[in-house]
Amino acid sequence: MLGGFVGFNQNEGGDWGENLLNKVASQTIRHLFTRSESVEVAVRCQPSSKLLQGTIDSFKMSGRGLVIRREFRTEEMSFETDAVSLDFSSVLQGKIALKQPTQAIAQVKLTENDINKSFQAELVRKRLENLSLPALESISAGEPISFTDIQLQLLPNNSIKLLAKANWSDKSVPVSLSCTLAVERRKRILFENVQFEAEDIPEGCQDISRQLTEALGGILNEMVDLDRFNLDGVKMRLNRLETKGKNLLFSGYAQIERVPQNP
Repeated sequence: MLGGFVGFNQNEGGDWGENLLNKVASQTIRHLFTRSESVEVAVRCQPSSKLLQGTIDSFKMSGRGLVIRREFRTEEMSFETDAVSLDFSSVLQGKIALKQPTQAIAQVKLTENDINKSFQAELVRKRLENLSLPALESISAGEPISFTDIQLQLLPNNSIKLLAKANWSDKSVPVSLSCTLAVERRKRILFENVQFEAEDIPEGCQDISRQLTEALGGILNEMVDLDRFNLDGVKMRLNRLETKGKNLLFSGYAQIERVPQNP
């Protein structure tokens, strides 16, 4: 019936179905991001007639300049699924509905510039500003402390250097640290072996800055949890990360229960 309606034979039907799925998938994925510079989708299905029964061998997406939740930009992102079982009737309606969960191998590239811009995002700032830190009450006289003007520099061997300012009342003290990035339980990014960088700090405030730096290291360790960035129906996990020049590279996977229609 479907073949007669659109007027194709079995081979042409597979091609028609793949083209339709590519188009619907591209539109669906683009809508997951606030902005995107490019999104490319490729469906692999051999023989192509399997697509009409809702089965494809793999689904691959690659994108550049993808902005998540209006404030978090990724330079590049790609993923490729295992075999996928989907409801082909949903494709005809311009949607993608999975019959069963699937997994995808994922890779993400972040630039140093995009990471620094992310520290200005509201979701991040609210975890760095107006903080009540009992261990530092002797320094701030009980006033809340905010860490601002954060500048992160990517270094070789998964290391970073980070400069910031700690502000309270009418005081402002520079802080500087170096550390190593690591992955914990595949969902958290850890800032390990935090070291105070005294050479960046005026001698007169180094003792205070050292205490503030230790506090900032602890805050950073509690801040980057992928569960806060999951899309509805998609759980993301990391296998490894690597600093490479001015880029931070992630590889991992996504467990996809359903394809979200909006972020």
